[in-house]
Amino acid sequence: MTIKKNAAALTPLVRLRQKGITMIELLVVLSILALISALVVVNVLPERDRAAARTVKIDIGTIESALDQYRLDMYNYPTTEQGLEALVRVPVNIARADDYRPGGYLRNGVPLDPWGRPYKYRSPGEYGVIDVYSLGADGRSGGEGINADIGNWVDERL
Repeated sequence: MTIKKNAAALTPLVRLRQKGITMIELLVVLSILALISALVVVNVLPERDRAAARTVKIDIGTIESALDQYRLDMYNYPTTEQGLEALVRVPVNIARADDYRPGGYLRNGVPLDPWGRPYKYRSPGEYGVIDVYSLGADGRSGGEGINADIGNWVDERL
């Protein structure tokens, strides 16, 4: 009977000692979470940059198609001064305004690049008949990696 009494008396003490988590257990869990977060960041961020570059190439293809349709109807590309807005609204002082497609050539207006800036346009182009391009993430001409210019003259697989 005495042994049972002592065992019963020790049980609350053991329970008190086992409540909660230790600092070492907390540090182990936090270390595991930090490791998982680091792996996700290392693998996801570069993919976001590649997706932005692919989006630019798709948008440029869409804009080029609209420019080609414009040229078929109007017999020439919009000037640099008329810009890509000529694909949405009839340009001022245009000779063949009656041939302009009702509703324009881009349904949803001229898209913005993935960084929220308008695409650039030159006619005649520096690299071809027309140049359609984005200045990249930094918004400045030139650059490398995600900051590099992406245009219709760049022939690389993204």
